[in-house]
Amino acid sequence: MNLSTLLSQRYTTKAFDPSRKIPHATLEELLGLLRQSPSSVNSQPWHFVVASTDEGKARLAVSTQDTFAYNQPKVLNASHVIVLCTRTDMTEEHLGAILEQEDIAGRFRSEEAKATQNKSRRHYVSLHRYDQKDLQHWMEKQTYLALGTLLLGAASLGVDATPMEGFDSRKLDEELGLREQGFTSLVLVSLGYRADSDFNASLPKSRLPAERLFTYV
Repeated sequence: MNLSTLLSQRYTTKAFDPSRKIPHATLEELLGLLRQSPSSVNSQPWHFVVASTDEGKARLAVSTQDTFAYNQPKVLNASHVIVLCTRTDMTEEHLGAILEQEDIAGRFRSEEAKATQNKSRRHYVSLHRYDQKDLQHWMEKQTYLALGTLLLGAASLGVDATPMEGFDSRKLDEELGLREQGFTSLVLVSLGYRADSDFNASLPKSRLPAERLFTYV
């Protein structure tokens, strides 16, 4: 199936079949896709929490009570739920870890090339921290690139997915101790297989017409 067909057929699942589980090999492939997601200057300002057990999903569901109760079944009935988290700061330790991993991967032909890459990445971090004062927002935008990778990857593997901002990030951060680790939860993605009761599966997909979306210059 080509990419265009995948995109035209994928949709946000509204009800999951709790009896169907994602095979381990498929999950590992999805996690591999997340790891390969692009980010500005290879900043990789993310962390992913994977819930696969009933106990793990119940911990995440704490954040879907009260105001967000409509999302609780999507968390509890999914095969797996992934919390996409964003760093709360671009630390020296993280910048150093990225640079050293690039070196291990063989991206630098010389120490000068390594120093140039380090300087370039730090320039952008400094730009967003001090000049544009939007470092957190910039890092969150990179995490949303990973979200797009995950959704497209799930579709390519025949896995249904539901991205959700409808949860209490403060409660989830507390439940998982994320802020103490330097992260905050950004979006939940439930993964699994649609239930027969999923009304959204039979609805036609709708997008604005191309003439409203594209300008050619």
